[in-house]
Amino acid sequence: MSLLCLAAAATVVRLEAGEFTLAWTHSVEHVRWEEDYRIVGRRLELVEARVQGSAAGMEPPPGSRFANGWWRYAPKDRWHEELRLARSPYTADYELCIAGRCRSLAEILPQREGVTRAYACGR
Repeated sequence: MSLLCLAAAATVVRLEAGEFTLAWTHSVEHVRWEEDYRIVGRRLELVEARVQGSAAGMEPPPGSRFANGWWRYAPKDRWHEELRLARSPYTADYELCIAGRCRSLAEILPQREGVTRAYACGR
């Protein structure tokens, strides 16, 4: 099984996850967004993204399809060394789903300010 690392300040948490979903609610439009990732070696592959609606700055890209209340699409920029997640106590936190279990990042890493990095462990 692959390991996903979450790092904030001096804290690093390792989670078993070959695949995971990162979700959040847009702070202004209050629309949910989800991205499915797969850990491949030392990189993260963004497999699919979904958004529940469209609004300013959240338009689904060309080629998106609407199904079951979501605009779904395969992003062009699929490969990532790491994700940098800006977190604030003034907005809803990110949610991380692994094997059907979803938790807010605050449950995993209590620090709510600054940047949390997500990456494949082992580098």
